[in-house]
Amino acid sequence: MVLTDTATSVKNDVAAIGAVLQAADHPALFMVDAIASLGCDVYEMDAWGVDVTVAASQKGLMVPPGLGFVWAGPRALAAYDSAGLKDGYTDWGPRRSPEVMYQLFAGTPPIQHLFGLREALNMIDEEGGLENVWNRHAVLAGAVHAAVDAWSTPEGIQFNILDPASRSNAVTTVLTGSIDQNEIRRRAEHEAGLVIGLGIGEIGNAFRVGHMGHLNPPQVLGTLGTLEASMLSMGAPIGSSGVAAAAAHIAGHLQG
Repeated sequence: MVLTDTATSVKNDVAAIGAVLQAADHPALFMVDAIASLGCDVYEMDAWGVDVTVAASQKGLMVPPGLGFVWAGPRALAAYDSAGLKDGYTDWGPRRSPEVMYQLFAGTPPIQHLFGLREALNMIDEEGGLENVWNRHAVLAGAVHAAVDAWSTPEGIQFNILDPASRSNAVTTVLTGSIDQNEIRRRAEHEAGLVIGLGIGEIGNAFRVGHMGHLNPPQVLGTLGTLEASMLSMGAPIGSSGVAAAAAHIAGHLQG
């Protein structure tokens, strides 16, 4: 399963699935794709009973695309001994000996990516660790969600994920109803310099707002303000100011 699905922006309850598997004493291995939100949403592999996690460098870890990660827990490592479908790129065995650098990376190490990853991890440490990073993402995602809620109208802006507890802290998918999402994105990008993600899969008329990695209130409020200005310039129906709602949400988390 995935922790966060990029297209829909749903955050799945990995802990609940892990608890069910553990309670049933089921022999299946539990594998989670955390590519879209590692470092953004809370994720506790061991506590949640996850056997294998895969992730990548280009989302919450703030590094250009190109690095893939895999973590294997005790049950997965035990299953490895009898696995018959190993190949050079997915064989965990050589990678458990970090001194064998060539096999660790299945070829030449991506040196510049590793330097970037080192700096990304330094940034996480400088912020006070993952818990602080998770909290920042929760606050800023909450600001985006507050804006979408304020904009919402029956024929216009709406959440793709209705349950607040199931909304990701990494990305928000926004349905636009009767409003042309292509025109929103065009005005934001070509007239104001803001690039917004398009709806993907079979979501329909929608755009996506990414809020992951190295970001802060000025970036989030600037993004929301530009989106709101783009919609106002089109005469699009919006309920109320999303920027004001987002600012009020962030204000509640600022210390005097």
